Amino acid sequence: MVRAQPLARLLLLCLTHLSPPGACDVAGGAGSVNSLPAAGSARLAPSFDAATPKNVTALVGKSAYLSCRVRNLGNRTVSWIRHRDLHILTVGGYTYTSDQRFQASHSPHTDDWTLQIKWAQQRDAGVYECQVSTQPVRSFFVTLHVVDCDEIYQRMFSDAVPSARILGGPDLHVDMGSTINLTCLIQFSPEPPAYVFWYHEDEVISYDSARGGVSVVTEKGAATTSYLLVQDAAPADSGRYSCAPSNADLASVRVHVLNGERPAAMQTGSAGLSDSSRAIALLLVASLLHARLRSALLAS
Repeated sequence: MVRAQPLARLLLLCLTHLSPPGACDVAGGAGSVNSLPAAGSARLAPSFDAATPKNVTALVGKSAYLSCRVRNLGNRTVSWIRHRDLHILTVGGYTYTSDQRFQASHSPHTDDWTLQIKWAQQRDAGVYECQVSTQPVRSFFVTLHVVDCDEIYQRMFSDAVPSARILGGPDLHVDMGSTINLTCLIQFSPEPPAYVFWYHEDEVISYDSARGGVSVVTEKGAATTSYLLVQDAAPADSGRYSCAPSNADLASVRVHVLNGERPAAMQTGSAGLSDSSRAIALLLVASLLHARLRSALLAS
């Protein structure tokens, strides 16, 4: 069940599309390892590596890898069995199912026997048994969880409250005659807003008013963006502007239309540049006077 998985870890898995060994382990699994052989026969009898992951999480449509590490295998064989229907999937390196998504792999000189399930589906979730052909047989159980990223995303944002904000606030300064360009971003909404209204002070902005030069462009998606453009800004266009989507609280900024003046916060340091230029000019004059004086002394 997806509910048993930490959402943050599953979201990370969805974002990376990776399932590195051990990274998908989750607590509380159903895996078990048979007891180790009695003292004196441990060198010869097969045994399982208890550190092998007993729980594996895979993404829908991606490959799932179930690992089984068997020490001292000798001439025994390793089989993979699906517990849902007790179907023998693989024996050694051979596949015993018509479902070609299942494949066993073993790297020579290693203890690893891996069952690969290509293009995993949610129906593949369940318990798988890695079985060694001893008498009696020895078994290692792995539980596979298969999750759908779309379901994870919906669960991650189902409790999030839709919100709106206007970029660049809370105060924006524009020159008179320029264009007021406001961008409203609506996020964490399960679906795009049905509409987005813009307000100047407490009045809904009319796009076909006598003033003219006002336009709105709204791009809907996972995050909805609405743009308000007011051309040829005049002092009367100063004031509070608000973005009010249908599914979130409104967001506001205050716009100041400047008639040539510059507030202290918007000084660009031009005075500092003038002082620097003046200092450079004085240095050049001093260098020139020094060169002329030196030439006069040499001539005399």
